[in-house]
Amino acid sequence: MFIDLVFPKNNEKEFIEITGRLNIEGICFVYKFKNKNDFLQNQEKINKLQEKTEIKLFIGLIADSKNISKAKKLSKIVIYKSTGNDRHAIEKSKANVIFDLETIAARDSMHHRNSGLNQILCKLANKNNVMIGFSFSTILNEEGMIRSQILGRIMQNIRLCRKYKVKIIIASFAEKPYDMRPCPDLKSVFISLGMHPTEAKDSLENIYNYLS
Repeated sequence: MFIDLVFPKNNEKEFIEITGRLNIEGICFVYKFKNKNDFLQNQEKINKLQEKTEIKLFIGLIADSKNISKAKKLSKIVIYKSTGNDRHAIEKSKANVIFDLETIAARDSMHHRNSGLNQILCKLANKNNVMIGFSFSTILNEEGMIRSQILGRIMQNIRLCRKYKVKIIIASFAEKPYDMRPCPDLKSVFISLGMHPTEAKDSLENIYNYLS
């Protein structure tokens, strides 16, 4: 089952509507970690929305490296957006998902791509069950040389994750409902970037397997 990851801004109902149109089975609303009361308020909001839809609804948190451990006490899924200094989030606080590693470095070096991942980080991610997230929204909202650069880095990171047996998450990571895409479209994009069909299928299902 594919569960998309999105970042709502008081537009949860619109996200649910688009999810239904795209025949996506579920959606995980990811909120910025603030405190326990804020999380419980968002959880109550999602519980009320769940009563009105057959789409499976989940809740997650996005946190900085200092707050990952606190966030994990509240939510099953805690996400960390790469800052370029990601070792602590992978090795110590152990976020469930880290994404957008490909966007940090300004340029690639002459001999290799600065993709945000390397052998050391991959081994730590495998050891600590940290999943690497690839954001379709990031690809969608860039263009020209920057998009080409990000695509090349994603291709490299797919190979690194395969080599070191790191689990991958494919999702829209959308801030806008219309940046979401149906599961077959996402699968096709990442197969074109070098994933085997079975890898793409597993990467689309890993979030649900984690949440269920």
